[in-house]
Formats: sequence, C-alpha cells, structure tokens
Amino acid sequence: MISPQIAIVLVLLFLAVVMFATERIPIDVVTILLVLAMILTGTLTVGEAFAGFGNDIVITIAGLFILTGGLVKTGVIDIVGRRLHTIAGGSEFRLTTMIMFTAAACASVMKNTTTTAMFVPVVLGIAERAKIKPSKLLMPLAFGAILGGTCTLIGTSTNLAVSGAMTRYGLPPFSMFELTKVGIAIVGVGMLYMLLVGLRLLPSRGGEESFTESYRMREYMSEVIVLGDSPLVGRTLAEANLSDTLDLTVVGIIRGVQGRIAPRAGERILADDLLLVQGRIEDILRVKHEAGIEIKADFKLSDRDLEAEGVELFEVMLLRGSSLVGRTLKGMKFRDRYNLTVLAINRHGVQLLSKMSTVGLRFGDVLLVQGKMQGIENLVTDGQALLLEDVSERRGRAGKRHWALIAFGVFLLLSLSKYYTGFDVPLAVAVLVGALVLLATGAVRTQEMYGMIEWRLLVLIAGMISFGTAMEKTGADKYLAGIITRSFGDYGGTAVLAGFFLLTVVLTQPMSNQAAALVVLPVAVKTAIALGLNPRTFAVTVTYAASCSFLTPLEPACVLIYTPGHYRFIDFVKIGSILTIAVFAIVMLLVPIFWPLK
Repeated sequence: MISPQIAIVLVLLFLAVVMFATERIPIDVVTILLVLAMILTGTLTVGEAFAGFGNDIVITIAGLFILTGGLVKTGVIDIVGRRLHTIAGGSEFRLTTMIMFTAAACASVMKNTTTTAMFVPVVLGIAERAKIKPSKLLMPLAFGAILGGTCTLIGTSTNLAVSGAMTRYGLPPFSMFELTKVGIAIVGVGMLYMLLVGLRLLPSRGGEESFTESYRMREYMSEVIVLGDSPLVGRTLAEANLSDTLDLTVVGIIRGVQGRIAPRAGERILADDLLLVQGRIEDILRVKHEAGIEIKADFKLSDRDLEAEGVELFEVMLLRGSSLVGRTLKGMKFRDRYNLTVLAINRHGVQLLSKMSTVGLRFGDVLLVQGKMQGIENLVTDGQALLLEDVSERRGRAGKRHWALIAFGVFLLLSLSKYYTGFDVPLAVAVLVGALVLLATGAVRTQEMYGMIEWRLLVLIAGMISFGTAMEKTGADKYLAGIITRSFGDYGGTAVLAGFFLLTVVLTQPMSNQAAALVVLPVAVKTAIALGLNPRTFAVTVTYAASCSFLTPLEPACVLIYTPGHYRFIDFVKIGSILTIAVFAIVMLLVPIFWPLK
C-alpha cells in the first residue's frame, strides 16, 4: 500500500513533468510552485525546501556563466570562428569538420547553448562566403556543441547539476575530467556519423533569397501616394499614428528629388509623398478615401526599397532569458525604445507579417528589423537578441582578451590543484576566483555581471535538488526503484541501465536536460543499490543520456539554429535519431568498462 506522503510526491512529480514539457508556465515559476507545494503539504520543512538554493553547485554554475561571458565579451570565441574559413577554405567537408570540432572543443568548457549562439552568426557568414547553404553547416554546429558538452564536468550545466546531487546519495561528485574518457569517444563517433552519413541527409535550404523574398513580404507591402487633400499632409509620422489608427506601418518615404527618406517619427508627411506601408491590402482599400491616399500600381518590392540614409535591414534572434520574450512589440513600445521597426517575424519557418504588434514574442523568434546599426547594437548589447550576421570584426574588447583567458586558466588550475598539490580547492571557490580576475581587470563590468547569469536555470537546479530531498525523505525514490527492480531486474543490470538511458532520452525531449536528469537520478541510484549494482555507473549513464537532445528542435542549442537553417521538425527526427542510437551504443559499451556495474 502506497503511503500518503509518497502519493503526494509522485503526484507533484507528475504535475511538474507535465508543466516542464508544455512550458505554458516558465520553468523557474514551475520550480518555485513545486517548492511551495512541498512546504504546504508538509512534505518538507521550510529549511529543507530551500536548502537547494544554498547548494554550492548553484554558486559554481553562476560563476561559470560569468567566466564564459568573459570569453564572449572579449571576442575570444569570435577570433576562433574567423579562422575557420581561412583554414578550411570552401570545402563543405572540411568546413563541417572544423565547425564540429571547434564547437565541441569550446562547448567542453562553455555551455553548449552559449557556444552555439556565439557561432551562429559566424557560421552564417562562412556559409555566405563559401557559397554553401546554411542548413548544411548549422546543424553540425549545434550537434557538435551538444556532443562536446559530454567531455568535462563544466561542459554543460547538466553535468554540474548531477554532480552536485550525487553527494546526497553518498557518491563523490564528478572530477573535472572524469567524463572525458567516454565523452571523447561520443564526440568522435558523432563527428564520423555527421561527416559520413549526416551530410548526405542534411537538407539544402536558405542562403539565396533576399529578405523581402524569404519573408514573402510582397503581399503585405504597398506603395501609396499621399493626395493633396489628405488629412495626413503636414502631420508628422508620430502625429499621424497610422499604426494604431489605420493598422498600417510606414517603413519608407520617397519624396521627389530627395529620394528615399528614413521613416523617423518627426518626419512630416507632404502632399505627393510616396509612402511604403506595411499592412494588408484590404486594410489599405478600406481606409484609402478616409486617409486621402491612393495605391500606386505596378509596385515591385526589393530590399533596396527598405533601406535609406544609413537605415538597413537586419535579422535578429531572440535569446532565452530576453526581457522581450512573452511581451508584445506594442506593449513594450519597441519602435520608440530601440528606434527600430519590425517588418516580419519568422517563427520556426512560419512568417508572421500582420498584426505583429500584438503577437507575444518567443525564444528563437527571428525578427526582420529595419533601422540603423546603432539601434541594433543597443538591442544586442542589452543581451536581448543575437544579430544573425558575421559581425565579429566589430565586437569584443580586444585589449581584455588575454585577461579572459587568464581568468579561465586560473579557474582550471585551481580546480585541478588536487592532482599536482594534493590540496583540493572546491570548484565553487575556483570559479569565484576566476570571476574576480575578470572583474578586477575590467574584462567583465560589474553592472553586466548579473546579466550573464541564467537565473531561471539556477532556480530550476536548486528546486529540483530540494525535490530530490523530498523523494528521499518520503521513500518515493525507493518505491519507484522497487517497481523497476521487480519489472526488469530479471533481465540483468545492463538491461536496466539501458532502460534508464532511454527513459532519460525520452524525458529530455520535452523537458530541459537538467530537469530530466534530476528527476531520473534518484530513482536510478536507488534501483542500482536495490539490485546490488554500482550506483555511480547509473549516475554517469543518466548524465550522458541527458545530453542526447538530437531528436527534436526543442533543445536550446537546436532552437538557435532552427530558423536560420530553414530546418523542419522532421530533419531533426531523421538525422538525430541515428545519432542518438550511435551515442547509446557507445555509452552502453564503454560506461560499464570505466565504471563497472559491480
């Protein structure tokens, strides 16, 4: 008979998994609700529920965000990216090899999402120069970064989260390079697969069309003539407020000998002006008499029509954690705030061109933006979006690059001090010393330090550590382990190990990697103990499995390349499924060798 406390924990687990998968509520909010539910149901005391937030793993991950942020801010990664095309030339095979290898190497010491975000604009620039479709290079980039994250303790926050949680079960945490021996094999097999098989399966899309063609903007753009008796004459664009009153957006003005004029808010509308407006043709027809405008016939739209006086077209992608996510363009007054006009939104291959001001923005949305580089730089500098072009020549605090490398080197030396001095420096201390070096030298500014930290992830990890405490305290982990032991124990330890790998892979598709690993870990460890097997073997297997998010574009690194690469959902299923099987084979073959089952 299941006890009431176990039932409560299992119900909370089920609800958390469902909410993590649907993401209707942000994962950090779900985590906080989970912690509060454990307190209100009496499952945990207040001290036990919030103990996870004081875990040193939270400090370690926060410090790592700052360290990797230093490499980003100083342009270290950009330099690496700029060398790729020089070394590989225009060969698709060599470029894929170099991109995957570089991404894997960087992701072994940086978060795979950070690595992918840094290299997306670089790889797009390489694809353009080498005349290669972006879809041929971007998926290898994301997969290389994901594979590289399996190589070290700091390769992904998942590795760190599992390492921190292991101590609850009497297991020592992972050392810096404990995962490297199998991680390198995973990277090697993954690269061989992508180079020998994956390249043939990758689609050939993108890289040819202009912005206006790729976004299919013609049906939403018209050129109208302002008649002499129009009520718009003499009013500024801000006073006319066409966006709210007529549901039209002015994106360009052509005026006699002056030619194209940038659509500034203070620009006055004159009689006979040609206004390039964005909106549905039926809306223009509905208001043309009221507004005193006439549609110009035989209008053909090109990128040049949208650019004038330093105003250009840019593509920017919204990043995870951006304050723009979940808000509307109208609600945040985007045009006034950044002096930029959003012409279209590409959401996973679907172009949104009408009623955009009321559309809630999402992580991974690509915005086609009209404006000046200064406005774009403000948007990018704020950490709100990623500019999808190779701008590495203009970015980075070149004079501070050596300090960013020194800070990372100090961190690595301190974290490995046990091996050459016999004195073990805690990882949290090592990472904080490295972060202090960045701050002291100005490689990272104090005011931007906290913006580098992904707080949602820290809340998730802290909350799930506390939930692990609840499973252990109530015996829910032993209860689930008992079910698995009775159901699969007769098939042998290897079969049970394989089952936990597959379970983790399935959960990582809809859930975050960290959440999936921390949900499965306590059950896997208790199952191993019940079967008389090595619990560390199971913990390692769950860790590797949590990184195998190749099957869908829901993994953050894959979200970042989904739209720029013009991919479809089925592309990830087709290419990622074989890669997942290959990683599964390597893990099941090598993990029991390096971490024996008994």
